[in-house]
Amino acid sequence: MANSDLLTQLEPKQQQQKSYLSSIIIIGALFFIFGFVTWINGILIPYLKIACELKSDTQSFLVATAFFIAYFIMSIPSSFVLNKTGYKKGMSLGLLIMAVGALIFIPAAKTRNYNLFLFGLFIIGTGLAILQTASNPYISIIGPIESAASRISIMGICNKLAGIIASVVFGFIALKDADAFTARLKTLDDAAKAVELDQLAARVINPYIIITIVLVILAVAVYFSSLPDIKDDSGKAEKGNERGSIFQYPHLFLGALAMFLYVGVEVMSGDTIISYGHALGIEMTKAKFFTSATLVCMLLGYIIGIFAIPKLISQETSLKIFSIMGVVFTSLALLTSGFTSVLFIALLGLANSLLFPALFPLAIHGLGRFTKLGSGIMVMAFVGGAILPLIYGVMVDSSTHAAVAQGISQATARASAAQHSYWIMIPGYLYILYFGIKGFKVGKYA
Repeated sequence: MANSDLLTQLEPKQQQQKSYLSSIIIIGALFFIFGFVTWINGILIPYLKIACELKSDTQSFLVATAFFIAYFIMSIPSSFVLNKTGYKKGMSLGLLIMAVGALIFIPAAKTRNYNLFLFGLFIIGTGLAILQTASNPYISIIGPIESAASRISIMGICNKLAGIIASVVFGFIALKDADAFTARLKTLDDAAKAVELDQLAARVINPYIIITIVLVILAVAVYFSSLPDIKDDSGKAEKGNERGSIFQYPHLFLGALAMFLYVGVEVMSGDTIISYGHALGIEMTKAKFFTSATLVCMLLGYIIGIFAIPKLISQETSLKIFSIMGVVFTSLALLTSGFTSVLFIALLGLANSLLFPALFPLAIHGLGRFTKLGSGIMVMAFVGGAILPLIYGVMVDSSTHAAVAQGISQATARASAAQHSYWIMIPGYLYILYFGIKGFKVGKYA
């Protein structure tokens, strides 16, 4: 009888552990998808610059702008969608919207229409906005808030592994023989050049067909999965600290600014490094792997996070350490030259790795019934990935033109401009450091 009672008590705990593990696996699969479609952008930027005959870095970095601007426009609407659908159905909807965006790449590639490519990226970003608004708070509040950074680190590993795979595979498909290809284009007349460029653009058709099919299958799988729809009171406000408006939680908005800057510097380090290396004279056959190198560094950081947080260091401490690391690596990238400078940009992947896992849970902690809306605001701040790389591109182009006007060669001017424009990262890392020291506490217990 005693054994029967013991089994009765143990069974719910075993079921809870099984449900928790299955939820982690499903969300991990979603983060894999996030990584795959997001980090393809690092390859798409130089690829589309060739295929669509873009004339400037500013134009090519519109790839990141079109993708991440969707977060700003759609994240708050996403929070209202999730209030209607719940987390699970919302995730399924997000995947289907992403599938539509991937499908748009097929006519875009057939017509070599850059605006259509950008529209497809915007639709993919819209689906991701819903997915991110759902999955990030989900993984934060599915367990103890103190270990949220560790869980997000696990998700980060899924994300960056996918990014590494996407960068290598797409780099091989889209940028194969890119140096020889661009050299050959210069020898062709307009008609022959158009044929070659059409063939180059067609390289992405089959991969995006496969991506579309996978996204639809995942949408169906998530819809019929056992993923529980957790309630926001698992992220409830501290006792006596319930408030009537989202605007009464200033730490959330300080965190959103930190997130804006973080995503901006992360996207800059991953999406500009190929163009930067190529500007320094490194062959595209080698430069196309630089985004993967950045992601490998991020992967290392996430592994550190899994074992270190919260056992050895707190989320707040990791935010301080890794933001300082960002300042140091950026400074060294500015002060060194050639491949060494590129290496320090890649090492920013390590500095960036544990910023997001700490930022997100610290910013949404204690929001209670405002958790979905707060998550929407945080995801809206991902628009930093649309704005900072574009500012970088404008700075590179304007500095290059100014130097050329002074008689400096185009190649030398662009290499110098591409390097020295990275200084805009330093204020971003310094603000994130402030949030880790004080910002996350502001007004929290007022």
